[in-house]
Amino acid sequence: MAKPKLQPLGDRVVVKAIQREGMTKGGIVLPDTAKDKPQEGIVIAVGPGKLTEDGKRIAMDIAVNDKVIYAKYGGTEFKLDDEELIILRESDILAKKS
Repeated sequence: MAKPKLQPLGDRVVVKAIQREGMTKGGIVLPDTAKDKPQEGIVIAVGPGKLTEDGKRIAMDIAVNDKVIYAKYGGTEFKLDDEELIILRESDILAKKS
Protein backbone atom coordinates (compact mmCIF):
# COMPACT_ATOMS: atom_id res chain seq x y z
CA MET A 1 0.00 0.00 0.00
CA ALA A 2 1.33 3.42 -0.94
CA LYS A 3 2.17 5.97 1.72
CA PRO A 4 -0.92 8.09 2.41
CA LYS A 5 -0.95 11.72 1.32
CA LEU A 6 -2.23 12.87 4.69
CA GLN A 7 -1.32 12.36 8.33
CA PRO A 8 -4.15 12.31 10.87
CA LEU A 9 -3.68 14.32 14.05
CA GLY A 10 -3.99 13.15 17.66
CA ASP A 11 -6.02 9.99 18.17
CA ARG A 12 -7.51 9.95 14.67
CA VAL A 13 -7.18 7.28 11.99
CA VAL A 14 -7.93 7.26 8.25
CA VAL A 15 -9.95 4.24 7.11
CA LYS A 16 -10.84 3.02 3.63
CA ALA A 17 -14.32 1.48 3.83
CA ILE A 18 -14.79 -2.06 2.56
CA GLN A 19 -17.87 -2.11 0.34
CA ARG A 20 -20.25 -4.98 0.89
CA GLU A 21 -21.57 -7.19 -1.86
CA GLY A 22 -24.47 -5.57 -3.70
CA MET A 23 -26.44 -8.80 -3.91
CA THR A 24 -28.51 -10.75 -1.38
CA LYS A 25 -28.03 -14.46 -0.71
CA GLY A 26 -31.08 -15.10 -2.89
CA GLY A 27 -29.44 -13.33 -5.86
CA ILE A 28 -31.35 -10.03 -5.73
CA VAL A 29 -29.18 -7.07 -6.76
CA LEU A 30 -29.45 -4.16 -4.30
CA PRO A 31 -29.34 -0.55 -5.53
CA ASP A 32 -26.95 1.84 -3.75
CA THR A 33 -29.87 3.50 -1.94
CA ALA A 34 -30.87 0.19 -0.29
CA LYS A 35 -27.39 -0.78 0.92
CA ASP A 36 -26.36 -0.31 4.53
CA LYS A 37 -23.60 2.16 5.24
CA PRO A 38 -20.28 0.25 5.50
CA GLN A 39 -18.97 -0.40 9.00
CA GLU A 40 -15.81 -2.27 8.05
CA GLY A 41 -12.60 -0.89 6.69
CA ILE A 42 -8.82 -1.02 6.43
CA VAL A 43 -6.71 1.52 8.31
CA ILE A 44 -4.45 3.42 5.91
CA ALA A 45 -3.02 6.08 8.27
CA VAL A 46 -2.75 6.49 12.05
CA GLY A 47 -2.18 9.62 14.12
CA PRO A 48 0.51 9.79 16.82
CA GLY A 49 -1.97 9.31 19.69
CA LYS A 50 -3.85 11.47 22.15
CA LEU A 51 -2.04 13.97 24.37
CA THR A 52 -2.94 14.02 28.05
CA GLU A 53 -3.26 17.28 29.98
CA ASP A 54 0.28 16.85 31.35
CA GLY A 55 1.72 16.46 27.82
CA LYS A 56 2.20 12.68 27.71
CA ARG A 57 1.27 10.84 24.52
CA ILE A 58 -1.07 7.82 24.77
CA ALA A 59 -0.04 5.19 22.21
CA MET A 60 -2.59 4.02 19.63
CA ASP A 61 -3.95 0.45 19.72
CA ILE A 62 -4.61 0.56 15.97
CA ALA A 63 -1.97 0.19 13.25
CA VAL A 64 -1.87 0.66 9.46
CA ASN A 65 -3.42 -2.29 7.55
CA ASP A 66 -5.60 -3.38 10.51
CA LYS A 67 -9.11 -4.45 9.50
CA VAL A 68 -11.54 -2.67 11.80
CA ILE A 69 -15.25 -2.39 12.57
CA TYR A 70 -16.34 1.15 13.38
CA ALA A 71 -19.44 2.99 14.57
CA LYS A 72 -22.07 3.25 11.84
CA TYR A 73 -22.33 7.03 11.83
CA GLY A 74 -18.92 7.89 13.28
CA GLY A 75 -16.24 9.94 11.61
CA THR A 76 -16.04 12.30 8.68
CA GLU A 77 -16.27 11.01 5.11
CA PHE A 78 -14.26 12.62 2.31
CA LYS A 79 -12.72 11.87 -1.10
CA LEU A 80 -9.01 11.88 -1.85
CA ASP A 81 -7.91 11.05 -5.40
CA ASP A 82 -11.36 9.51 -6.16
CA GLU A 83 -11.07 7.23 -3.12
CA GLU A 84 -13.77 7.27 -0.41
CA LEU A 85 -12.10 7.62 3.01
CA ILE A 86 -13.24 8.21 6.58
CA ILE A 87 -11.41 9.98 9.42
CA LEU A 88 -12.38 8.48 12.79
CA ARG A 89 -11.30 8.95 16.36
CA GLU A 90 -9.78 5.81 17.82
CA SER A 91 -12.76 5.66 20.21
CA ASP A 92 -15.13 5.26 17.20
CA ILE A 93 -13.42 1.97 16.34
CA LEU A 94 -15.29 -0.86 17.98
CA ALA A 95 -13.06 -3.87 17.16
CA LYS A 96 -10.14 -5.20 15.11
CA LYS A 97 -10.71 -8.19 12.83
CA SER A 98 -8.08 -10.88 12.52
